[in-house]
Amino acid sequence: MTQDQSVARDAILLTEVRDGIATVTLNRPGARNALNAALRSRLYRTMAELEGDESVRAVVLTGTDPAFCAGLDLKELASGPESLEGDASSGADLRRPIPNMATPVIAAVNGVAITGGFELALACDFMVASERARFADTHARVGIMPGWGLTVQLAEAVGVRRAKELSATGDFLDAATAYDWGLVNHVVRHDELISTAIRLAGNVAEVDPAAVQNLLGTYDAAASMTRSEALEMESRRSGEWLARRSAGDFEATRRSVTERGHKQG
Repeated sequence: MTQDQSVARDAILLTEVRDGIATVTLNRPGARNALNAALRSRLYRTMAELEGDESVRAVVLTGTDPAFCAGLDLKELASGPESLEGDASSGADLRRPIPNMATPVIAAVNGVAITGGFELALACDFMVASERARFADTHARVGIMPGWGLTVQLAEAVGVRRAKELSATGDFLDAATAYDWGLVNHVVRHDELISTAIRLAGNVAEVDPAAVQNLLGTYDAAASMTRSEALEMESRRSGEWLARRSAGDFEATRRSVTERGHKQG
């Protein structure tokens, strides 16, 4: 295989890197890709490795059918809360589903995304959903509390009142409603899900990675600020970015954007 075309296979996680795009697939279909300690650790370390690989411009995260992820493995959780902590020697910080990443991550939600699986999808930068996708927060019904950012990220995505309803009832949200509520960016036919996510990842990969990472990082930083603080931060980061660019950089990108516009026009 060439340098930009590699496949790594693991019993519980599949990783493929092709043309600057990594596709990471949760692979415990018999357990609806439930996150046991081994899978959580493997996923965290794999994503950290991809973040450190400069050849990877974008990541697509999905699950082996029929589910995206059914959340934490409740059978393992029943053995004791220490199962949530994992093995410290693995280097994985299991207090979050994936590490903080500058590399854009696209969730390709192929089926149910429940509780911790819902949080995993929310941890991605944006989502493409199959028509079969369904989302549910069953933390309260199971008797556990979210710890991977759901109460913040779900409210940001759909609004506080809708988020509270989903969490209090544990009801499922279908793909069409998730799109209407602004939770997902696209809903596509099931057999078009991965190709659509990879196409979007390819569009991201065409762009200067430093520019993409700086811009998405600005969005993330602004989320924890007041409006005035966020505007000031954006202005400062814009000035810092421009100070590092040359006239040649702008001419090259201008031609690239113009050519792409003609192709899409």
